Order: sequence, then structure tokens, then C-alpha cells
Amino acid sequence: MPHLTLEYTANLGLDADAALLALNHALAGSGLFEEADIKSRAVPLHSFRSGTAATPRAFAHARLALMPGRDAASKRHLADALLAALSAQVSSPGLETQLCVELQEIEADCYAKEYRHG
Repeated sequence: MPHLTLEYTANLGLDADAALLALNHALAGSGLFEEADIKSRAVPLHSFRSGTAATPRAFAHARLALMPGRDAASKRHLADALLAALSAQVSSPGLETQLCVELQEIEADCYAKEYRHG
């Protein structure tokens, strides 16, 4: 835990691997997670719509799923750190672009995990 999913419109200038690494570093740097427990993935969106105008637009949405137990200040710090890391990775010349981060707590009773080594 945690799980980070980055959805982004395919028209963004985004190196998904570099973005995931930067986001993972932001999470590891928070001191709230073990480095090996951070899992992230990127999903490019080839079919998308932002609003109704014909204006060229793009977006990226990072959703962080984590176990409960962190206070509001820690969650705000995580959201801000992830947004800063994402912003540094996105190039969107000529596009109206929205970047956002969402933190979502997982219900601990409904989560199962298994470790395997070897």
C-alpha cells in the first residue's frame, strides 16, 4: 500500500515512466510509506472529452488509494507533493490543461494482500 493510478489524456507531453518515478519519489519522500510498498500505474486516455467547447484541452488525474489512519494535514501534504511532482512532468503547450490529485481511503476490512519472495 499505497496504490497510485495516473490517468492522463494522450495529447499531453508526458513520459509515463518518468512521471510514475517522480510520483513514487514524492510518496517515498513523505516518510509515510515503505518504498517497496508503493505501487503505481499509468493509463493513457485516447478517448476523452473535457467540457463542451472545441478548445484543445487535456488533463491528468492521479488517484492515490491508501489505508485509513492519516490525519488531514498528512493527506493534504501528500496531495500537494503529488501535484507538484505531476506538474513538473507535464508539458502541454497550446492546451488548456487541468492536473488534479485525489486521495481515497480504502476500507481496511475489504483489503487483502499477500507477499511472495522468490
